[in-house]
Amino acid sequence: MRACWSRALLASIVWGCNTGAPAASQSERPSPPARAAGAAPPPASAPAAAAAGPGAPTLGTPAAGAPAAAAAGPGAAIPGAATPAVPAESDFRYPAPARLIAIGDLHGDLAATRAALRLGGAIDADDHWAGGALTVVQTGDEIDRADEDRDVIDLMERLIGEARAAGGRVLALNGNHEIMDVQGDYRYVTPAAVDSFTGVSPRSPLARGAAPAFAPRAAAFLPGGAYALKLAQRDVIAQVGDSVFVHGGVLPEHVSYGIARINAETRAWMRSGPASAPAIVASERGPDWIRDFSVDPVSEASCALLGRTLDALGARRMIVGHTPQKSGITSACGERVYRIDVGLSRFYGGTLQILQVTAKGVEILKAAR
Repeated sequence: MRACWSRALLASIVWGCNTGAPAASQSERPSPPARAAGAAPPPASAPAAAAAGPGAPTLGTPAAGAPAAAAAGPGAAIPGAATPAVPAESDFRYPAPARLIAIGDLHGDLAATRAALRLGGAIDADDHWAGGALTVVQTGDEIDRADEDRDVIDLMERLIGEARAAGGRVLALNGNHEIMDVQGDYRYVTPAAVDSFTGVSPRSPLARGAAPAFAPRAAAFLPGGAYALKLAQRDVIAQVGDSVFVHGGVLPEHVSYGIARINAETRAWMRSGPASAPAIVASERGPDWIRDFSVDPVSEASCALLGRTLDALGARRMIVGHTPQKSGITSACGERVYRIDVGLSRFYGGTLQILQVTAKGVEILKAAR
């Protein structure tokens, strides 16, 4: 049986329990206006901010003057984000390597992470970089649902440095679960994945209102915490050569908003707050949340949107995670999108597959589990 918080305990953070069927994760939604990381709910007549204690933030509530996040339904326009000052925008484009492998959702499973990296020739038997000039892209959701969140993040962070020293590259993206955790939404966190962050430093200054049961996780992942700072080094969207990588999908309105701007605003939020994520990434139509290109049948209208996006970016294909593909890696829209979330984590029990991209084209690499 999967580890799951009791409903009484979990109700002190957000609504619901991680007991739903894992097949397509369709029940996932952007974080509701949740109370601060485990704080007890306020009385019915009390304002939400009172739940977190004096001076504590209310997670999931937009900053003063900001548009409400996640209010837009499918097809609605994405609201402009009122965000803190951000550093100078960095480019989201990276040169095409001779060989690239792309890995989908890992969800706290260290063994699956190692297996996928070894399948692609990225690491040796001792978990050190062995890929030379290889580029690895992991499309987000390294965390939640299983127990080894910290181990997975720590391995990927170490490989980023080792790959750079060897002339390679590791790009780990932020998916919707990374966004949720920095927002204080722990619906999909196991008890062991809370305890493993005990003693982590620096602690987020926003964690002072956290309930004791979730304090280690909140201290590590709320803005300014040690693991929020690690995630703040990562992109939401990246383009490597003629391939665009993102957790959920990129739409023309994201391109108009600015890909580098999305990345920069998300980094700034993770580093120093406010408690609420930028509206562009918290919206149901944000790049970490949409499933327009991943749930079959993909409509002609969605394929047209995909084409417009790729044309605007000068790209050939999009590679996404987020929605488990029961049969393994699939493509749609004339192979202009590849869906690489194969349910690698033991939570899903999917197949071991990754995607390889070279000058010769795209190839699915497979191995027995």
